Amino acid sequence: MAEMVDPDGPDGVRMTWNSWPRSKVEASKCVVPIACVYSPIRTSPDLLVLPYSPLRCKSCACILNPHCRVDFSGKFWICPFCLQRNSFPPHYAMISETNVPAELFPQYTTIEYALSGPGVGSDIPAPPPVFLFVLDTCVIEEELGFVKSALRQALGLIPENALVGLITFGTQVHVHELGFPDLFKTYIFRGTKEISKEQILDQLGLAGQRAAGYQKVPAGRPVVANGMTTASGIVGRFLLSAADCEYTLNSLLDELQRDQWPVQPSNRAARCTGVALSAAAGLLGACVQGTGARIIALVGGPCTEGPGTIVSKDLSDPVRSHKDLDKDAAPHFHKAVKFYDNLAKQLVSQGHVLDIFASALDQVGVAEMKVAVERTGGLVVLAESFGHAVFRDSFKRIFDGGEQSLGLSFNGTLDIHCSKDIKIQGIIGPCSSLEKKGPLCADVVIGQGNTTSWKMCGLDKRTCLTVFFDVAPSEKANSAAPGASQQLYIQFLTTYQNPEGQMKLRVSTITRKWVDGSTSTEELVEGFDQETSAVVMARLASLKMEVEEEFDATRWLDRSLIRLCSRFGDYRKDDPASFNLNPSFSIFPQFMFNLRRSQFVQVFNNSPDETAYFRMLLNRENITNSVVMIQPSLITYSFNAPPAPALLDVASIAADRILLLDAYFSIVVFHGMTIAQWRNMGYQNQPEHQAFAQLLQAPQDDAHLIIKDRFPVPRLVVCDQHGSQARFLLAKLNPSATYNSAQDVAPGSDVIFTDDVSLQVFFEHLQRLAVQS
Repeated sequence: MAEMVDPDGPDGVRMTWNSWPRSKVEASKCVVPIACVYSPIRTSPDLLVLPYSPLRCKSCACILNPHCRVDFSGKFWICPFCLQRNSFPPHYAMISETNVPAELFPQYTTIEYALSGPGVGSDIPAPPPVFLFVLDTCVIEEELGFVKSALRQALGLIPENALVGLITFGTQVHVHELGFPDLFKTYIFRGTKEISKEQILDQLGLAGQRAAGYQKVPAGRPVVANGMTTASGIVGRFLLSAADCEYTLNSLLDELQRDQWPVQPSNRAARCTGVALSAAAGLLGACVQGTGARIIALVGGPCTEGPGTIVSKDLSDPVRSHKDLDKDAAPHFHKAVKFYDNLAKQLVSQGHVLDIFASALDQVGVAEMKVAVERTGGLVVLAESFGHAVFRDSFKRIFDGGEQSLGLSFNGTLDIHCSKDIKIQGIIGPCSSLEKKGPLCADVVIGQGNTTSWKMCGLDKRTCLTVFFDVAPSEKANSAAPGASQQLYIQFLTTYQNPEGQMKLRVSTITRKWVDGSTSTEELVEGFDQETSAVVMARLASLKMEVEEEFDATRWLDRSLIRLCSRFGDYRKDDPASFNLNPSFSIFPQFMFNLRRSQFVQVFNNSPDETAYFRMLLNRENITNSVVMIQPSLITYSFNAPPAPALLDVASIAADRILLLDAYFSIVVFHGMTIAQWRNMGYQNQPEHQAFAQLLQAPQDDAHLIIKDRFPVPRLVVCDQHGSQARFLLAKLNPSATYNSAQDVAPGSDVIFTDDVSLQVFFEHLQRLAVQS
């Protein structure tokens, strides 16, 4: 069997164009933006970790890498970014052509350094991770039972040295003092009005101690020397190690009741989510500023009280929809977004993460909270109930160790260095700009821009960022001699605190080729990455839909695709039949067809919360997973052949087949009509029909393999042809056969009741428009 090739390569970098045009004009003609998708700390079996500090260029602060030119006799190296000559320090005196340091090995373009500090060759212990649970008690008794059970399970999985705290909220906020074992001591905050950080600290008795015990912490550097020792008295009141507080917390959970505040029959419960999260941020800011900490909010309904309110208490007032947001008819929306934007700034300055686990049939306000979750690199899970497998299994995965571990890391900062003719427009993904402006910043800003340095309070081994670049050659470069450098260089520096509390620096240095697109497009075409380009276009379209008023995403995607095909297609003018696309572009139109039908562009039938959830995951997942979100995969199972990929088309449905659809957020096992009838008659239980039993089991086993490796855990839908839940499959299929199509439908197949155009009609229109003179 052929060995699996890692599509992201050793550096975890994938680019839309692997050959770059030399000029701004040629770059604009490429249509698809020049961008790369980077996984800062993904795991790799070949990653080398060096136990010493890196060597930096004295001019631009780039780190020594295999692309540097080295003079072994003169003991100096030339930086490929600024061409500065740097001398090697004395401890590199032994280097030679036959004795090369690891960071110069050509295969180690990505390398990691263990930075000196807590937990790395020092007596100071590494800071423990901090988990502050914020629990909604305005839920029915059954839901409260489910969430208590999940919390108890989490307490058993958390490392014993991890610090744990608990805040519960309903009409009021209850901050529980766990370090008072004799009786349960609670601080109560009113949920009706916004409270400042100073008021929170004052009421908790932490106001004077913060200044005494904590100094201002530089970004990315944890407080340890006085974080857990000088101020251990403060920390020990509200945050205790899991080993010390397990009994106290379990007792507290046993006695915890639903919010006792009376609710009128025609009203929603009074729920003050915003004040609870403010209190959590204030508490962590006083106790563990600069140390990796997560606020894990378990929310069971919409905020109706105080800051962050998304809907009134009156049940006759519906929660905002996309139509309300488009018409500016959501009175609470902008105020709530502003509140969470300020909360995000506070959390980023403290280095803390906000995770949201929303479990309710109604919306809870994820659309408003999106800014705080995304800027802090938090996780988000949307489920229908705290008893649902989507919540239960996803919540457990956060605390799992071993191979199933998410590799949750803290306090990351990303710095990017580029060759001089490249500017950085910005990043789409779970990070926040550190406003470090410089000559590398482009005039056009996309996402988190105007900086060359970003903060990632929370990141894990699957976290991905999309970096947009601009080609901005200087006049000097344009008139350069033919001998000018044909290579461009980009270096990513990621400093982060790993799950064990040690500080690491991951360095990835990549190179690509400059090409002159005005003379020949052949090299440009060969370097086009269709999957990465589809994902980048999806992320850019989603961002534009959020920030630009009256933005028509479908029209924008169609125009971009027509321009791309017109530029790189092979055809005779005004002759659609002659149109042909290079294999490097052949499946890109299909990706665009599925993208314009996807939940990222067509928000009809989705709530703003669901749309925000889908987009947050699209922005943080790797290319392989993001492509599945845009264009689901379909596998067919039958008696006649082994499991095989099938076309994402209604023609793939047959009475004697089982289909397995992976749409990322849901996994669908779909039984054809005949298969369903045989199963209902119990044939699989008869010894002579073992083959049928195995056929039924195979897609279930494959579905569970997919679920096991995914976060958040997808929803599993098992359905039959013509059943009500078959809609989960039919909504994703190409409607090649509809209720009004003239062609005959094969027996046992299906039709889709839609007026959407099919892929074939879409291609015909594309060919006609691309060849127009």
